[in-house]
Amino acid sequence: MSRKIEYKKDYKSFYVPKTSPDMIDITEMPFIMVSGTGDPNGAEFARVTEALYSVAYAVKMSYKSDDVPVGYYEYTVFPLEGIWDLVDKSKPATEKNNLKYTMMLRQPDFLTDELFAKFVEQIKKKKTNPYLEQLIFKKVTDGLSCQMMHIGSFDDEPESFARMEVFCKENGYVRTDKTHREIYLSDPRKTETSKMKTVLRFPVKSVD
Repeated sequence: MSRKIEYKKDYKSFYVPKTSPDMIDITEMPFIMVSGTGDPNGAEFARVTEALYSVAYAVKMSYKSDDVPVGYYEYTVFPLEGIWDLVDKSKPATEKNNLKYTMMLRQPDFLTDELFAKFVEQIKKKKTNPYLEQLIFKKVTDGLSCQMMHIGSFDDEPESFARMEVFCKENGYVRTDKTHREIYLSDPRKTETSKMKTVLRFPVKSVD
């Protein structure tokens, strides 16, 4: 088995950006994902993340099975990510019940559509979770983006997004979509709010 892939080392530019805004071109990556709406602090959101992690860990631990996936390599499970939007765009982003999201976990390159379907069926035999039926496997390319590391409360993210908007304007870029991506590097159950790390990212294009 080859060297273990660790996202913070092998994909540092994607997952450990600076605490100031910068530009990056995000290449194609495979994800398992599921979409929903509502308060991310609620019980339904917990079921969403449970479904994602159940399949992600089944993929990771598949090397212990009698049918090891072709091309399997050891790796650290990637962090949870989310693309966020508003159901009703006339309402403020602070109304958490109005949030719309697609939560996802990046997957290793050896995962295929067939393997994904097999792992989902395996988990469905062990757990009852309606979101397992809604999981999809898809390759995503974010392309040119502005990103930075936000340190602190999720509620303080607007300040970081404002810095990113200013950076784009000063450097000849414009945001192309009001949705944004968040990558969660800290467990809020175990980390002081002031020390939580979240990668913030949104798509941009050059105005030239």
